[in-house]
Amino acid sequence: MRFTRSALDSFRGGSLPDLLADHTRLLFVGINPGLRAVAVQAHFGGGSNRFYPALYRAGIVDRRIDASAGFLPHDLAHLNERGLGITSLVAGASARADELTAEQLVAGADALSERVGRIAPAVVAVLGITAYRTAFARPQARVGRQPDPLGGASVWVVPNPSGLNKHASLTDLANAYREVAIAAGIDVFTASD
Repeated sequence: MRFTRSALDSFRGGSLPDLLADHTRLLFVGINPGLRAVAVQAHFGGGSNRFYPALYRAGIVDRRIDASAGFLPHDLAHLNERGLGITSLVAGASARADELTAEQLVAGADALSERVGRIAPAVVAVLGITAYRTAFARPQARVGRQPDPLGGASVWVVPNPSGLNKHASLTDLANAYREVAIAAGIDVFTASD
């Protein structure tokens, strides 16, 4: 599915509904949706995002999911069966997460706390340390499990899967995501390549 730059720009500020399992055990929290993700109405639906390849390599899902043209029904069913949920810290789409203001991130953290209390996952995995530090006023936070729960759930910060994040390889992402899945009580499959 191809979009012109101006067509994608028309999705700026648009949003995606939360993707929630019937019994969400692990809630992944992206920073905000990209323009292409909103265009196809699929979290991490951008072509260069490594989220689904990392889930597969981590053994969290048993198949390669390609959301670049939207979700296939059997992939949505599989995410649901696995107890996975996906939401965003900030609802409005942008071309890059660095377009967001600190105020937007802080407001997003407040809204996320309420949402997590309602959803009641075992683990919340925030995808990106820089956004986490700003949103939750934790300038010294490090990747990994955080000392303070959110809405009753343990909080982990894991690397962001964006293709722009050159600090984390696909293997790094898979290892971190596998760790949070195990912490959430999800039985993982044998890791895949």
